[in-house]
Amino acid sequence: MFIVLALVVAAAIGFALHWGMPGRDLRGAAVAPLFAAGVAGVVWTALTWAGLSEADLLLWLIGLAVPASLTVAFVAALTRVRSAHDARERARLGIG
Repeated sequence: MFIVLALVVAAAIGFALHWGMPGRDLRGAAVAPLFAAGVAGVVWTALTWAGLSEADLLLWLIGLAVPASLTVAFVAALTRVRSAHDARERARLGIG
């Protein structure tokens, strides 16, 4: 049941990253929290299958650090891609 706590904390981290990183007007408010929670679920499951228990500090550190770092990279890449796409569309349509 501790996986639910890890998912909630990861979603909160994703929410904070969404609001803290630039370009939040280019992405939906739920993208970063959902991505972080999904990564946390996969990482947590893999680590428990590898033999770590909920009492291991390493499970908590890796289980929250990996989703946070991957969410930072994902949000930055998504913002760059969306910004470039919007610029191409504005040029194609002759807007601005």
